[in-house]
Amino acid sequence: MISIIGSGQVGTSIAFLCMSHVLDDVLLVNRNENKAIGKSLDISNAIPADSKFSIQGTSDYAKIVGSNIIIITASTGTYTKDRYENTMSQVTTVKEIARKIKQYCPDAIILLISNPLDVLTYVFQKETMFSRFKVIGIASSLDSSRFRYLISEKFSMPQSLISNALVLGEHGDSMVPIFSRVSVDGNQLSSMLDIDEKISMTNNIRNYWKKLRACNIRSQFGIAKQTYDVVESILNLKDIAIPASIVLEGEYGESNVAMGVPVKINKNGVSEIQTLDLEESESRLLRESSQKIKDQLRVVFH
Repeated sequence: MISIIGSGQVGTSIAFLCMSHVLDDVLLVNRNENKAIGKSLDISNAIPADSKFSIQGTSDYAKIVGSNIIIITASTGTYTKDRYENTMSQVTTVKEIARKIKQYCPDAIILLISNPLDVLTYVFQKETMFSRFKVIGIASSLDSSRFRYLISEKFSMPQSLISNALVLGEHGDSMVPIFSRVSVDGNQLSSMLDIDEKISMTNNIRNYWKKLRACNIRSQFGIAKQTYDVVESILNLKDIAIPASIVLEGEYGESNVAMGVPVKINKNGVSEIQTLDLEESESRLLRESSQKIKDQLRVVFH
């Protein structure tokens, strides 16, 4: 079973993908039980006729018992300036959710979506003391997909011709696109862009969410698909390699922080944190990104 904490746009989009692709039973958990029930009733009508799975809505955490995967999308409010606006209320909420999950389903793989993503991934892991390899923040793969899309738009070519478009570090204003590893139709991206173009593309990736906000839209389908891909890989016993946020213990020279790094995920969670050779400028930006997350963690744990 897949339990999804939060029945907003993102949580229900993930649930829809799981049910329409006949992946597993889904439980929607929401403080407003009627909302969870109503969303589950609607999504039920998207279940294929030959599916053996069902979806239910509840406010009762005791029903998450037996879940293989738990996805946390709960939000206490909408941010408009940056992802740290609601940090303290989000931390309080995630700590409450963490205690419930530890009580009822301590063996599940946890996928966090809620913002501020890296801070909450760290908080959840420390609150539960679950293996750091089973607490995964899903966001850097979304940032990477935005990087790939912007490259495809820049050069008017399909995304299928672009490989290794990775964004690491904070899911926020200091995220680091790794230009040095990107291949565009067999050519190195770094040789195709000057420094001003790289700065412009970096800013466009970092501010992508603001463009959505300007259209009165919030990220929904992109992050839902990135999360679904991870869930599908875990349940169907297929490895997947993506950048994701995980608590670090020395990797990339960083400890006491969670941030986006390249990982491999299998049925047990993160099976490997991949070490990439980065350019010195990229390593420096990654250190700065880590420091920004640590600064926020100091506020949380002061």
